[in-house]
Amino acid sequence: MILLLQTLDFLLMIFTWIIIIQAILSWLVSFNVISMQNDMVRNGLEFLNRITEPVYRPIRRILPDLGMLDLSPLVVLLILMFLRRTLIPYLAMAAYNQGMG
Repeated sequence: MILLLQTLDFLLMIFTWIIIIQAILSWLVSFNVISMQNDMVRNGLEFLNRITEPVYRPIRRILPDLGMLDLSPLVVLLILMFLRRTLIPYLAMAAYNQGMG
């Protein structure tokens, strides 16, 4: 059980970094630091969007429309932080106390 929770924590950490990288790349594109004309940039952003869009979509339905400001990555990062720092350690401690470790 502990190994499963450690694996889940690792995957959540990877997804956190994917969100951060996507946000930074989107800012760089918005401020014309990097160009979408570059195939590598375009393919990288498209890949990151395909990974994160299914997670953002339900949150975007709940959040009010703020125009150009998209707060869904921030909300997802807060949820991931809650899961990684509160829920997973709690479940690990409960599994350890029950002798499932």
